Amino acid sequence: MNDDDRFLDLPVAVLDVETTGLDAKADRIIEIAIVHMQGGEVTDRFSSLVNPEQDVPDEVQKLTGIEPAQLATAPRFAEIAAVVAKRLEGRVFVAYNLAFDRAFVAAELERAGHALPSQRFVDPLVFVRELHKSDGSKRLTAVAERLGVALTSAHRAADDAEATGLVLYAILQSLPERLGDLLLLQQQWEIKQKNEMASWKGDRGGAIDQGIGQTLDRGNALGPAYVYGDDTDPIRAMFVHLPDAGTAAKRA
Repeated sequence: MNDDDRFLDLPVAVLDVETTGLDAKADRIIEIAIVHMQGGEVTDRFSSLVNPEQDVPDEVQKLTGIEPAQLATAPRFAEIAAVVAKRLEGRVFVAYNLAFDRAFVAAELERAGHALPSQRFVDPLVFVRELHKSDGSKRLTAVAERLGVALTSAHRAADDAEATGLVLYAILQSLPERLGDLLLLQQQWEIKQKNEMASWKGDRGGAIDQGIGQTLDRGNALGPAYVYGDDTDPIRAMFVHLPDAGTAAKRA
């Protein structure tokens, strides 16, 4: 895999997690899905409930429809860590609101004695924020609906992961063809968006490291329901802001 490769030709691992909360250091994964895609098509699916070894807040149960009884007999993350790491190897890592999912998977792998495979990372949300700037909500459910992408069970990892991949492929025609150019544009737009957000919030800990395109504030990643430009409180956004799909609302 190199910068001159067409993104459309590359193998992709689209990941989504459901969690007990927003803090990757303290909270845990309760469901994970990794969908392999290439050329706009699904080639393989993996999903599993995960015993988080801690209580699941009522808000999360309502949001996801996942109950403690289901998790009691599910594998602990350590039992599937090797499978997760293997399924991410050699592929472009894709997730909607990437920082959140990546932080949780990296933390869980580390606890289990594994490392997150070194790879390229793509966040469709960064591109949606620019390409759909004036089109309303940037929630995955709303974006999928605008693009004609089916999302049957929002707030469930497998359906969200597949929809994320299909959303990305649907907007590729408006993005650079080559991987290197796509990643460069993502970095530039991410810096722009974070600087705009920092200015909008009064620059409260939101300065940007221009060299690597990351916030200088090394705190927790914003949660899955956080939508740039819509709500400054990620917890309120996660649990209140998105009552929109099926039995449970889903993420930004």
